Amino acid sequence: MEPAEFITHSGGAIGVAWLMIALPLVGAAVLLLGGRRTDRFGHLLGVVTALASFVVAVLAFVQLLGFAPGERRRGIALYDFIPGMATKVGLLVDPLSISFCLLITGVGSLIHIYSIGYMAHDPGRRRFFAYLNLFVAAMLLLVLADNYVALFVGWEGVGLASYLLIGFWQHKPSAATAAKKAFIVNRVGDFGLLIGIFTIFATFHSLKFAEVFPAAHGASQGTLTAIGLLLLVGACGKSAQLPLQSWLLDAMEGPTPVSALIHAATMVTAGVYLIVRSGVIFQAAETAQLVVTIVGVATLLAGAIIGTAKDDIKKALAGSTMSQIGYMVLAAGIGPAGYAFAIAHLITHGFFKADLFLGAGSVMHAMNDEVNMRKYGALRKAMPVTFATFLIGYLAIIGFPLLSGYFTKDGIIETAMEHNAILGWLAVLGAGITGFYMSRLVFMTFFGAKRWEGDAHPHESPAVMTWPLIILSAGAIFLGGFLIVGNRFMTFLSPAVGLPEHLPEFNPVSLTGLVTLALVAVGAVFAWFRYGAAEVPAVAPRGSFLTAFARRDLYGDALNEALFMRPGQWLTRLAVFFDNRGIDGVVNGLAAGIGGSSGRLRRIQTGFVRSYALSIFVGAALLVGAWFVVGNL
Repeated sequence: MEPAEFITHSGGAIGVAWLMIALPLVGAAVLLLGGRRTDRFGHLLGVVTALASFVVAVLAFVQLLGFAPGERRRGIALYDFIPGMATKVGLLVDPLSISFCLLITGVGSLIHIYSIGYMAHDPGRRRFFAYLNLFVAAMLLLVLADNYVALFVGWEGVGLASYLLIGFWQHKPSAATAAKKAFIVNRVGDFGLLIGIFTIFATFHSLKFAEVFPAAHGASQGTLTAIGLLLLVGACGKSAQLPLQSWLLDAMEGPTPVSALIHAATMVTAGVYLIVRSGVIFQAAETAQLVVTIVGVATLLAGAIIGTAKDDIKKALAGSTMSQIGYMVLAAGIGPAGYAFAIAHLITHGFFKADLFLGAGSVMHAMNDEVNMRKYGALRKAMPVTFATFLIGYLAIIGFPLLSGYFTKDGIIETAMEHNAILGWLAVLGAGITGFYMSRLVFMTFFGAKRWEGDAHPHESPAVMTWPLIILSAGAIFLGGFLIVGNRFMTFLSPAVGLPEHLPEFNPVSLTGLVTLALVAVGAVFAWFRYGAAEVPAVAPRGSFLTAFARRDLYGDALNEALFMRPGQWLTRLAVFFDNRGIDGVVNGLAAGIGGSSGRLRRIQTGFVRSYALSIFVGAALLVGAWFVVGNL
């Protein structure tokens, strides 16, 4: 079933849905343009605008629920972007976009509140909140746009804001480098998306979803496959999927709230949104759809393997994000049967991953910004609230029964198993590895002996940081079951993404689910014996080739350097050589020749009469000689 057409709407909260974007955007403008005069209240303004945007999102959601399911696609016309080129810009409020809006503004607001405490002593706190506001506004534009032009503007806005936030501590060379790396890698994906948008316009003569999607089945398979693959390139860049994943772990150089915002509620979810929103195109191009599932399952395994070898708590969680987004991309590639599970897991992941990242920030706050888990240990007693909320996030992500991940991630695995057994079993394997690396993280941080160094005095974080953790952990407990049981979320999303031919039935004792749970338990037990019951060495052992493989991010950076950076450097040097010796050589040689010749001719002009008389005599003699020779021929 294809999504229904949307209805032009201008009343109530939906009619002012643009305020969701405008409020944080105005907040960012005031904080950036107001300068130091806004330092005293900048953090408060950032929080208020984010919360106000969340209120508008909730009111629009409630209003949307008041319509019949077939009428839950409401459009708001704004203006003509390029008159005469079918690029009218508007917003689309439907079950898919409003789900993202609630996640972005809700979790984003909690991250804003948490940041008040985390960034309390940072001199650039006002600027930090301005960038957070800008990030939220750009992401909201991306998901609310009713056409690919506005979506791309939001897409680029997210890229800009991520660059500013990752490199916020510019005094650190590693942070500046990580920001540039994220920006450049994302430009590769953005180039693919841009070419895809050009191809859509050339094929359908429109960029509005309401005009492109109904016409998709009329295009050729080759064109649809090309469009799908180009859109996938864009999704890989933003969602850190293979082969454009290399920026994600380096992005941990930014402040921890940035990591939570990028990895939980905003940037990395953009690619999943793009695939699901363009689902009609992918369903009509089976090859592109297959490639999406392959990319998803390869990335979920790669991220999980990377997470097993990281001692930096934030980078271990970053590998986890890469893996979990891989599950979502896998589900999105399956089609209507996987869309609801992909978005449901995206939403629940937003809660438990934000909980985990902010919990990691709480630990760092208590440990003088130390990120090496080998220097933690036994923190559960010193930080009981952080430990309890972190434990809930951990149980949710590994798929502990009745917590959110149990319903959403296991739903993806079940759907993948029905779609393709190979993909399904690889997803099961990824779940087992998740059980190991997440248990390793928890045991190294909160259990075992104290491994603190220096003047570290672990303590619980202030309430402004712990209350967001408590709220997020509540979502990690209850949200998954609420969305999945009874196909509640699948039915809600149907006006935007359609319904599968057969609605799935939740089975708590399915064979796939039991095998998955058993593998997760094996991974957790293995981690306990390695890192919980045993002594954790202060210096990481050298390990095997596989350990080095995981520590170096599967040699992703080395591969990029070998295939792109070094050949690029040689091409640059070659171009410089030809420019210097070729183009510049010709120009400089010509100039030198003229200059040298004029210099030699100038020496003849001595100003002496005898020299000129001699010159005349020699010239006359030459003329007479020439006349004599010509006359005798």
